[in-house]
Amino acid sequence: MDNRQEVREFLVSRRAKITPQRAGLPAGGKRRVPGLRRSEVAMLADVSVEYYAKLERGNLAGVSPSVLEAVARALQLDDAERAHLLALARAADGTSAILHPPKPKRRTPHPSLQWVLDAVTAGPAFVRNGRLDLLAANRLARAFYADVYAGSQQPPNLARFQFLDPAARRFYPDWDFFADVCVEILHVEAGRNPHDKGLHDLVGELSTRSDEFRTRWGAHNVRHHGTGSKTFDHPVVGRLTLAYEGLELTAEPGLTLTIYTAEPGSPSEAALRLLSSWAATPSTEDTPVHSAAARGEAAQDASSSRRSADGEPGSAV
Repeated sequence: MDNRQEVREFLVSRRAKITPQRAGLPAGGKRRVPGLRRSEVAMLADVSVEYYAKLERGNLAGVSPSVLEAVARALQLDDAERAHLLALARAADGTSAILHPPKPKRRTPHPSLQWVLDAVTAGPAFVRNGRLDLLAANRLARAFYADVYAGSQQPPNLARFQFLDPAARRFYPDWDFFADVCVEILHVEAGRNPHDKGLHDLVGELSTRSDEFRTRWGAHNVRHHGTGSKTFDHPVVGRLTLAYEGLELTAEPGLTLTIYTAEPGSPSEAALRLLSSWAATPSTEDTPVHSAAARGEAAQDASSSRRSADGEPGSAV
């Protein structure tokens, strides 16, 4: 990744999002763009126009933390954007050890981590890196992401699935939201680890093959993705709304453990139990999730489970 270009495009994109009214400044006269002028950002950050122009040309090397904080306040950066700016500054300084990583090697999670994942039986649990590679998962996560694991490229990658696999349009009912989150996570990783060749290759591939990705990548938005809820449409058990928690692994910097769970007593919890039963079936690994028989039988069971969860006649799964 070109640090100077990333800095330049990130600062310009943030400046364009702040209107004078939002910054507490008079709009005044005709403007070529709706956002702030460089001179206005410089004034708000209490630096000279020439100095801010230097920053916006991509030169963050040697910039003090106090100036970075002042710029962050002037641009009204949120926590994720502020962290991204600081990561870009560390990369520009060359002070981060992550800029000189050892030769890349395929990461194999420690056996105890897999034991932890396998101990989670009520919801999908998996470990990913900043490139959104799925590095380890429990059985329920493999069933949940069956379409992702069905791809030939290893390790399975959520970003590649999101933008290059037509199945993602069905799996993610709000595809645009998931696409935004996906790119924002990759941008965070790019700022934190600009010399990751695997990330560079992934971004290049997606930019070449997906207009949707290329447009979003150019927006330079970033996001911390730690907790919340999402809705999915699974090919076997149908619609699920799941809460998630993402936990950074202290012993494995750069890796995140994510666990999905459903509200107790909800139809989604019944659907997860059904998916767990389906995943435990010996023939599951050889049964395409899109087969009519598999979908028909599972849909019938899921419908019965949802009626039971809603207090209607039906057998609980």
